[in-house]
Amino acid sequence: MLKKVPHTYVIVFFLILLSAVATWFVPGGVYMTPEGGDGMPVFQQVDNQPQTWEVFAALFMGFERQAGIIIFILMIGGAFWIMNDSKAIDVGIRSFLQFTRRLDKYAIMRRIGTGNLVIVLIMLMFSVFGAVFGMSEETIAFIIIIVPLAISMGYDSITGVSMVFVAAGLGFAGAVLNPFTIGIAQGLAGLPLFSGFEYRLFSWVVINLVGISYILWYANRIKRKPDLSPVHEEDNYWREHLHVNEVEDEPITYKAAWITYFATLSALIGFSIAYPQTTLVMGGGSGVTSWFIPILTASFALTGWLALRKSAPVFVLNLLAYTIVFLIVGVMGYQWYIMEIAALFFAMGILAGAAMDKSPDSITKLFLAGSADIMSAALIVGLAGGIIVILEEGQIIHTILHAMAGGMSDMGDMASVGIMYVIQTVINVVIPSGSAKAALTMPIMAPFSDLIGLSRQATVMAFQFGDGFTNLITPTSGVLIGVLGVAKIPYAKWAKWIAPLIITMILLGFLLLIPTVTMDLNGF
Repeated sequence: MLKKVPHTYVIVFFLILLSAVATWFVPGGVYMTPEGGDGMPVFQQVDNQPQTWEVFAALFMGFERQAGIIIFILMIGGAFWIMNDSKAIDVGIRSFLQFTRRLDKYAIMRRIGTGNLVIVLIMLMFSVFGAVFGMSEETIAFIIIIVPLAISMGYDSITGVSMVFVAAGLGFAGAVLNPFTIGIAQGLAGLPLFSGFEYRLFSWVVINLVGISYILWYANRIKRKPDLSPVHEEDNYWREHLHVNEVEDEPITYKAAWITYFATLSALIGFSIAYPQTTLVMGGGSGVTSWFIPILTASFALTGWLALRKSAPVFVLNLLAYTIVFLIVGVMGYQWYIMEIAALFFAMGILAGAAMDKSPDSITKLFLAGSADIMSAALIVGLAGGIIVILEEGQIIHTILHAMAGGMSDMGDMASVGIMYVIQTVINVVIPSGSAKAALTMPIMAPFSDLIGLSRQATVMAFQFGDGFTNLITPTSGVLIGVLGVAKIPYAKWAKWIAPLIITMILLGFLLLIPTVTMDLNGF
């Protein structure tokens, strides 16, 4: 008899209670910056704040802390429900599968495996996004697209999540130009921005080589024996909502679709006039300035017209493609975050419904149905935020950091960088935000590395690896919990599945740290 897996809500609430218990036994402490702001922060003991009834207040504060991601998930769910009703994604997946079958007639593609090529290309794309501009929350929006694609290709939802979320996590860990982790950490450590680029790029290649190989091995194993998937039953949800094998409907283009096309084109022309030039910044460089929005507007005018000549669902698919492109331009050119991205997808959902000749009432009902379907994912994100609230209110986070940092001064460079790596890895389980953890740990670690004769660049690398890998498993990560909720994957099953990969990556991270203290590397 199979052992019943605890519900994700149960696991998260247990962790909240465990955190509250810790506040009764772990002494309180804070790091204080010396007057004038110079020098290493000094640890001072303070009275801890044992948490009791605050556990229930933490639930509310967790929702308050994670409100942005919660609203983001609800809006994404509602928007894609409208789009799914149009059958546009089914049309896209059907066309893609037909294309891949045509590729199979070539001997070289049969040898490589079309599915393998698709997985590698998608993972590399999202890994680059993670390494260059720290893609994280944005992956939630792509789960609803890639998971159905993965299942249609004979894989499972874990493979689909890996193609997006794990890939972005690999890029995040092997960050090359990520301004939210490397940029902040190096700035706090007093290092030239994005220095040590060459070795970081090498590390990114190695991390992706190992990570993608693991996903390919798993994906092909599941394709051969689908029953081996730990989420085979959960994936019935996606199979029931997929219609790629159904007979295609007669192509139809509604008059409303043409009205939607011209209204959207008019808005884009207005944006082109308001923002004729855009500078896309990758990392901390000067960026590339060009007429990106006018070019995209002209491109939409052509592709939208051609799509409408085929059918309204194809036009909706075209809207989805341009939504993704404008997301990238917005993030890299205008520093968009979840509020702007949520608004972008919300607009996409309304336009998709209008193009399919839906009434305002019908669009509203579809949006509410989608939000309701994804509500559990949004709620669990708020619950996970309560863990961090309890630890902060109990004033024990700095104590944990101080305890782990003690004793490093008597060790050699290799052991010291290893301990720093362990500290950053453990802290990341509690504080999954890379920028927040950099602000907390780097002012302490960077001066400390000078005292023990360790390169500050090596210290930043220890932070980078420690910040990245455990993002894929820590239940305090609102992004991870949101991704799993959208994909309908129980946290317990995900944790059990990804644990071997996490262990492998943590060991790989330590091996990649060795050259930072044994070799003369540029920027180190």
